[in-house]
Amino acid sequence: MGEQTPPSTAASSSSSPKELPTPNPSPVTTTTISLRPRKTRKVSTSSSSSAAEDASKKTPSSTGRLAVRVVPRPLSADGEIAAALRHLRAADAHLARVIDAHEPPLFQCLHPPFHALARSILYQQLAFKAATSVYTRFLSLCGGEAGVVPDTVLALNPHQLRQIGVSGRKASYLHDLARKYHNGILSDAAIVAMDDKSLFTMLTMVKGIGAWSVHMFMIFSLHRPDVLPVGDLGVRKGVQMLYSLEDVPRPSQMEQLCEQWRPYRSVGSWYMWRLGEARGAPTMATSSTEGIDIFAMGRGTVQQAQLIDPIQMLPSLG
Repeated sequence: MGEQTPPSTAASSSSSPKELPTPNPSPVTTTTISLRPRKTRKVSTSSSSSAAEDASKKTPSSTGRLAVRVVPRPLSADGEIAAALRHLRAADAHLARVIDAHEPPLFQCLHPPFHALARSILYQQLAFKAATSVYTRFLSLCGGEAGVVPDTVLALNPHQLRQIGVSGRKASYLHDLARKYHNGILSDAAIVAMDDKSLFTMLTMVKGIGAWSVHMFMIFSLHRPDVLPVGDLGVRKGVQMLYSLEDVPRPSQMEQLCEQWRPYRSVGSWYMWRLGEARGAPTMATSSTEGIDIFAMGRGTVQQAQLIDPIQMLPSLG
């Protein structure tokens, strides 16, 4: 029995060395644990790099969108008309001759956007004198030009508007415009800051304001330089005369015919009205799609002021 103890001790001693490696897994385990953060770092690095790549990929597109939404300098800004005429003369020899035969256009802003849009609605489908009479009474009803604001127009009921010659349909148009201002969908500041495409989309949502009305507003109230009113019969006839076409070009053909005028198609269009007037064609802007006639330039010699602001109906017209 006493001799069996050593073997057991030996066994225990021999077993203890075998059991010694058991602590070893802890370092291994520790090593494995210590490696986990490294793996985590690698994953985070790859994810951040992929995020950076995604950001770099998105940057050009977002930059491109911002570039599209940049509002160009208005034609009323210093030097813009001169720049437009230089470009148009160099781009189109036919148009250059028309430019040389007429005085340059002058763009002046008489009313804020809401007032100009309300006025354009009032002048729709009326002879000039009748429209001027309605507009004058409308100003009195609003308390003067400064009173033509959304809240004042919203407060006018259809009966009040009917008494000054505004039809029920036009009253609904005025109220829809004023309501969109009141609800924050539109504002003068937002309209001025919008790019052409966004502006067209937003304004054509207003009842009674179609593509042609928006084009006129953009040219003569906001003085946007690159607007082509493809639905305007006066501009289309002017293009027909300019290029000696057999037929009046369709709206779908106007974009291609006037492409070389970019980015000053508004000025090119202005000269098409002048060309039509000089050759005895009707000198009032009309829309084949809206049936709107909001200004009449008269016959014979017309003053410069009468030619530059059809949408706002300058008082000297008649």
